[in-house]
Amino acid sequence: MYVKCLITLLSVLSCLITTRADAASQKPNVVLIMCDDLGWGDTGFNGNKIIQTPHLDEMAKAGVILKRFYAGAPVCSPTRGSCLTGRNPFRYGIVTANKGHMKAQEITLAELLKDHGYRTGHFGKWHLGTLTKTVRESNRGGPKNIKDFSPPWQNGFEACFSTEAKVPTWDPMLKPAGKAPGKGWAAIEEGEPTKPYGTHYWNSAGEIVKDNLRGDDSKIIMDRALPFIKSSTRAEKPFFCVIWFHTPHLPVVAGPRYRDMYQKYDLYHSNYYGCITAMDEQIGRLRAQLKQLNSAENTMLWFCSDNGPEGNARAPGSAGPFRGRKRDLFEGGIRVPALLEWPAKIHPGTETSFPMVTSDYLPTILAAMELPVQADRPIDGMNLWPVFANKVKHRQQPIGFQFQKNAAWVTDRYKLLRKQQRSKTEYQLFDLLADPTESKDISKEHPELVARYQTELERWMKSCEQSNQGHDYQTKKQP
Repeated sequence: MYVKCLITLLSVLSCLITTRADAASQKPNVVLIMCDDLGWGDTGFNGNKIIQTPHLDEMAKAGVILKRFYAGAPVCSPTRGSCLTGRNPFRYGIVTANKGHMKAQEITLAELLKDHGYRTGHFGKWHLGTLTKTVRESNRGGPKNIKDFSPPWQNGFEACFSTEAKVPTWDPMLKPAGKAPGKGWAAIEEGEPTKPYGTHYWNSAGEIVKDNLRGDDSKIIMDRALPFIKSSTRAEKPFFCVIWFHTPHLPVVAGPRYRDMYQKYDLYHSNYYGCITAMDEQIGRLRAQLKQLNSAENTMLWFCSDNGPEGNARAPGSAGPFRGRKRDLFEGGIRVPALLEWPAKIHPGTETSFPMVTSDYLPTILAAMELPVQADRPIDGMNLWPVFANKVKHRQQPIGFQFQKNAAWVTDRYKLLRKQQRSKTEYQLFDLLADPTESKDISKEHPELVARYQTELERWMKSCEQSNQGHDYQTKKQP
């Protein structure tokens, strides 16, 4: 009996070792999850005691918490482009929400991976250009903005279930027939008068999707992403899957079951909290599906938010201990909750405070596949694998930010904040290690650092402007 048990144990260990070896030798799958306006302090793994995020918390235990992860910008559209290009938004000209589009000459991560045998899918909010030339759509889509037509299917994605911009987080195609509150409303009941919200889901054929559009928006999105993952796995094809939830962007609406979990709060707060818990449930569904397909071991699963929380201190979203919110270059506007889970490569239950940014996705993912980064244009991101392997302790190239007339230059320790007010330019300096809440401007104590970082920031801003003028582009991508 002892010998039989030993043989069985050795057999199981051999299978586990073989599975990990196989996973390490295969092309890794990649899933980029991003939520919309989720604050650094809105998840359990970052200390929130109200909002229930059990699946994200489990993901944090199974992977690495990225404690100092930055969105590429303090608003959504620019950040999304940085995820796909490895470049700062001011290089490709999408510098705020609802303006500009992904240029034909930009090379996206989807295009690069598709060229190396990956299936590519985009599910959820696009916000990097309009999706139709013919139908009046969302914020900009239609005949009046043909110049901004740049849908995901022209940027490397073969499977799409995408919206141009925001939708309600419950019954996403509808709003109450009366004047709908901008912050959200109670979930629409059966028989209640409604009218179209004004945004549609589009597929890769450029068609409006009309089925399975009631209920939780995060589930509606995941209902499309999971079949893509299943079919890719069954076809033994590696996949690159972008899942960009609308949650918890306004208008926030939670279904009755989720709102009841927070019934002691007012409608705005219970909707906000409830829709996050509903989204978390779908992330759990995704992780369970990957395990069921035996794909979890070799799937790189990333999670982050596109910027800090909307509103002011009275709004539900939390930036945690940090100063500022969405639209700010203070930490609360750009430091976001983030995770990475990859059982084949990442030690579970770890965390890092190394400064990272969404522009790092592209070089990091390409490095994992032993693929080169484009050499014909500036890339603002860095390969993070040496960081995870504890081989790199300091970020050599600071992270630059621009928004409206303001800018910031972030090093391992310091942040130089450039504020433009009319014709006057002011600089503030913060020690982010000693003062993460940015409560004390130390620019007067360190004029030499201010001068150094100011020179570096201005040089980088000039480089971004040259990129935006088209100086990087050697050839034009065919749509």
